[in-house]
Amino acid sequence: MLGKLLIVSAGPLLAVLGVLVWGWLTEDGDGSDRSDRAGAAMVAVSVPELGGQALEGESLFKDNCAVCHGVNAAGRDGAGPPLVHRIYEPGHHGDGAFLLAALRGVRAHHWPFGDMPPVEGVSQSDVESIVAYVRLLQRANGIN
Repeated sequence: MLGKLLIVSAGPLLAVLGVLVWGWLTEDGDGSDRSDRAGAAMVAVSVPELGGQALEGESLFKDNCAVCHGVNAAGRDGAGPPLVHRIYEPGHHGDGAFLLAALRGVRAHHWPFGDMPPVEGVSQSDVESIVAYVRLLQRANGIN
């Protein structure tokens, strides 16, 4: 009897849980529908004055990374995470992690965007310039 009671009781509980999860996935908690923001920047990014390798990295980032990671690495809702985020601080994701992700791809492990494929046509030198740009953006936004 207890087993039947648990199964019958679990049905409504799972339904409520499903509604809550769906609401979390589709709304921001303020009633706004996330589908209205598809592709929108996920974080605000202050851009410092760029020079040298970071300036070259900005151009390479725009050409190879911004389609997923957004303008100025601010992320794109529904496409890819912001790289100007504490998850990517140097102590957690070192420069080598960025290099390997770009050249080999990486399995999704922090965000629900799916696996990142290798970036076609970028060299190690290109990625080093991109990382210099991202690290400068991070520092300018309090991520060290």
